Amino acid sequence: MEQKENTLITKASGEKVPFDVSRLRRSLERSKAESKAVEEVINAISSQLHENMSTKEIYRKAFALLRKTSDSSAARYKLKNAILELGPAGFAFEKFVAEVLKNDGYHTQLNRIEQGFCVKHEVDVIAERDNVRAMIECKFHSDKGKYSDVKIPLYIQSRFKDVETTWAQMPEHEGKQFQGWVVTNTRFTTDAEQYGTCAGLTLLSWDSPKGASMKQRIDEAGLHPITSLTTLTNAEKKILLSQDVVLSSDLCHRPYLLDMEGISKNRKKRILREAHDLCALNGNSH
Repeated sequence: MEQKENTLITKASGEKVPFDVSRLRRSLERSKAESKAVEEVINAISSQLHENMSTKEIYRKAFALLRKTSDSSAARYKLKNAILELGPAGFAFEKFVAEVLKNDGYHTQLNRIEQGFCVKHEVDVIAERDNVRAMIECKFHSDKGKYSDVKIPLYIQSRFKDVETTWAQMPEHEGKQFQGWVVTNTRFTTDAEQYGTCAGLTLLSWDSPKGASMKQRIDEAGLHPITSLTTLTNAEKKILLSQDVVLSSDLCHRPYLLDMEGISKNRKKRILREAHDLCALNGNSH
């Protein structure tokens, strides 16, 4: 394994880093696969590893091996890619972000037109909890190697400040704290994070902030997107997304959503079994 640990692999961003078997193990364990299956996948990947192998290729091989043992484990393992599949327009991602915030106790509104002090603004999500009212902009990328740079929080901060001026003058918002958020499904550049911290913006990305990242919020709440399900075709996922179905758990509570052409009774049972496995193992009662 020592030799394999020194093998350089290529990330989605193009950066070359040493292969880290512990990182692969953690991602497999998060899928809740059985320990025997985890070790089998690690051994298989290690034996096939070669210099400059892409993380995308490693993911594909691991996903294919996991799927042979458990649909739901494969579904949890593909979480990051499942979110990439919520595009390309990005509106499904906004709805998904709203669901994540609802799980955290926020009341949310989508696609609002808010009057600023200077101009009107189209806002992706308004979220309220206790005495907090937040203006949230969602930046969706269909390429996991694409980061949100400093221009995005700069732009959002100027819009937020314009809206905040109006909110602060409204009697119904007396005593409330106002926040500006930027949420992305990938990552922020270092400059973007530095500016966000300095300006007081909340930046939420795939793996930050530590302890409350998108990845952790989704894993802990079991809020897996409908695109996670390995038993659905891409066409079926698109149909469900067009009907505002963004969570796998929606199928647990509304199985009739699968009453569509091309889905037999037997396959419907398999899809629902995978959806229920995701719900049950995460204790999600959405």
